[in-house]
Amino acid sequence: MTIMKKVIYSILLVFIFQLTSKAQAILPSSWSFANTNLPTGWIESGTLFYSASGNTPPAMKFDGTGDKLTINFASVPGNLTYYLTGNSFMGGTFLVEESANGTSWTTLRSHTAPAAGVYGLYTDVPNTLSRFIRFNYSNKVTGNIGLDDVSIAIGAASSTQEINIQQASTTIINGGNIFASSPVNTNTPITFSIQNLGTVSVLNISSVIISGVNASDFSITTAPTSVAALGNSNLIIGFTPAASGTRTGILTINSNDADEAAYVVTINGIGGLFASEPVAQPTNLLFTNVKTYRFNASYTAASGTEGYIVLRKKGSPVTEVPVDGVSYLRGDAIGNSKVVLSANLNSFIPNNIIAGTNYYFAVYSYNGSGIYRNYLTSSPLTGNVTTPATMMTSGMYNSLNTASTSFHTDLHNLINPHTSFYYSSYTQNMIDLFEARDTTGNQRVVTCVYSGENNMYSQPFDWTTEGFSREHSFCHNWMPSNPADSPELPEYNDFHHLFPTNQNNANALRSNFPLGIVVTASATYLGCKFGLDANGNNVFEPRDEHKGDFARAIMYMAVCYNGVSGLNWKLRDPISSSIQYGQDQNVLKTWHFQDPPSNWEIARNDYIDSLQGNRNPFIDSVNYVCFVNFSTMAYQLDGCFASIEEQLDNAFAIYPVPSKDVIYLQVSGTTITSYEVLDMQSRLVKSENGINNSVVILNATELKSGTYLVKVSTQLGGVIRKMVVE
Repeated sequence: MTIMKKVIYSILLVFIFQLTSKAQAILPSSWSFANTNLPTGWIESGTLFYSASGNTPPAMKFDGTGDKLTINFASVPGNLTYYLTGNSFMGGTFLVEESANGTSWTTLRSHTAPAAGVYGLYTDVPNTLSRFIRFNYSNKVTGNIGLDDVSIAIGAASSTQEINIQQASTTIINGGNIFASSPVNTNTPITFSIQNLGTVSVLNISSVIISGVNASDFSITTAPTSVAALGNSNLIIGFTPAASGTRTGILTINSNDADEAAYVVTINGIGGLFASEPVAQPTNLLFTNVKTYRFNASYTAASGTEGYIVLRKKGSPVTEVPVDGVSYLRGDAIGNSKVVLSANLNSFIPNNIIAGTNYYFAVYSYNGSGIYRNYLTSSPLTGNVTTPATMMTSGMYNSLNTASTSFHTDLHNLINPHTSFYYSSYTQNMIDLFEARDTTGNQRVVTCVYSGENNMYSQPFDWTTEGFSREHSFCHNWMPSNPADSPELPEYNDFHHLFPTNQNNANALRSNFPLGIVVTASATYLGCKFGLDANGNNVFEPRDEHKGDFARAIMYMAVCYNGVSGLNWKLRDPISSSIQYGQDQNVLKTWHFQDPPSNWEIARNDYIDSLQGNRNPFIDSVNYVCFVNFSTMAYQLDGCFASIEEQLDNAFAIYPVPSKDVIYLQVSGTTITSYEVLDMQSRLVKSENGINNSVVILNATELKSGTYLVKVSTQLGGVIRKMVVE
């Protein structure tokens, strides 16, 4: 291999031991569900998280029959404690079960009426022979279960002999693994402590044997024949690798322990710097269930390989390679590629997938762990897949006629009614499965749509901890059905207009104010701002990348819910007694055309359609907004500007009128690149190029009193208007 090796290696003899999972927890074992990285021996199936509730938030959420949390442990258990609550729970059964073998289960406690809204503490006493505990939502009728702060204590010592093996104070379970390393042909001692947990009887050791493929690389230096009650003795094994790479030995300790007469530990030795390099790459990379927002990928495993790293790149083939001695995590970057998998799995589901995009993948085999990892970097398994441009059903809108005066009503009937989800389910449905994406160190990131802030977090996502909110694009206070949250109405929890935002720095700026172009900002946060528009009204302006999305979400809500319960969903004007003006539909329509649907927004529309069973028609067909008057919620033929020139003329503002000291030039929804001031004889008085600002400020004192023509150039074209200077 020609790749530079990144290593951590000492001049002295180096050996590292690492306990690896045999899917058994070492007691005591506990979990407060602070993240989604389950402890060793803990396995969940179908569960979710209550991100903002619990005895110590977050908590595990059981919301369907068959949801389970199973704990497999390696020794005699003590008391089992946990906190439990019922959320709208009625008529169902939630079981706490135990088992000696993981197959036959006995009920420890049956919860049929857990306290609602308050996490109660429960204590159960498992059988000393049990090695499994299971929390099982065996029968859901109504409501969910919240589980938090689960703990299993270690059982009391018995009088009979009981073997336990430790290395550097870490217990190694029977059937477990350790890692060790040593330079080739150099002896490095491996020291274990054999403990007798029994309080009376002596632990007699009949033999200590090393077998396996590379048994000759290991030798027994010191081995006890007995261990007194509550005592311990050292077992020292010499590791002298005869060659570089992976060297495996099987350590078997035979004793008079009643239930662990043969205590077996696998020693994964490393000769030199790295584990043995794999000899083959996986094959047959397949992409299935390809949608605009998600697809599945799988491949055929390679023989003799311990794991795989999968790299992804958008738009071009992966050329990057992993570096030996580095164990990458999901979300890590290698050059311009991202790690989407680093594990012994032969399938994956990448996130952050959008419409109409070509994704390239490369899969590399590896052996070893930590600084001993060795990648096969030649001839990786490669493949690519292109997501569809849209998932919109062909002919979905064929029944509509834009010339019909009932167009807006027909459009409403096409998208309402639909399936409704709880506002609280936004995390698991939208954050976890669409809006969050992997980032460095197995973390995830969510973007504030208003400001562009990228917020990194460790799963699960917690709104309170991260300071984020599920923002209603169509403000709750704007809704004619307000209050719409008790009980929740579909308009309150409609995913099409809910987005993640920073609560204090962005969402609080927006408040209930209408959208517009800010001329004089009183507050800003990254890409969004709040302040006065050209008319002197306070408005909120999001970052440019979300302006069209924002507009389409609001217009969707107006059409989707107009007429429901006899209510008119026209844009509110005035907003309230304290905001004596309304939302200008021309701002929304201008942003709609200036920021057309992106591949991300199209994928989001498709994904929400897969959940709710309805679409945002203004994403599917951008011209539909031209046939709805959102200020009255009536049909309007050609309700858009007839041309770019007319759009610009409508959006161009010069103020104050007349001007004395300072003159502001602004074209809403775009930026000014240059301007010219001419007198009424068309003689050039003042000009400036290369501006690229949304607002231009002129010094009126430099101009004589009179009337002028101002020509402004923008990214969309030019526009001209008269200006009066006093």
